[in-house]
Amino acid sequence: MIPLQGEPTHWLFVIAGAVLGLGILASFWRLLRGPSLADRVVALDLIGYLVIGLMVAFSIVTQRESILFVPVVAAIILFLGTAAFAIYLERRGES
Repeated sequence: MIPLQGEPTHWLFVIAGAVLGLGILASFWRLLRGPSLADRVVALDLIGYLVIGLMVAFSIVTQRESILFVPVVAAIILFLGTAAFAIYLERRGES
């Protein structure tokens, strides 16, 4: 259940959503304009982590801890993708 407008947790979600939303927009801009492939991958990774932050804030506001499994799994997958990309860049630079 999403809290009503007068409750403090409602404002927590509104403020957190606005800040994380601005971060997502800035990261999306870097994703489109990034001069290198590494910049674009880092921006995409940051967008993923900011969305995870939104999911965690939503879980806190709605007081549903069962939702927290999704961001944890997503964070693990994002980390593994970033590590794989770093290995790819390292090997590409050697040849």
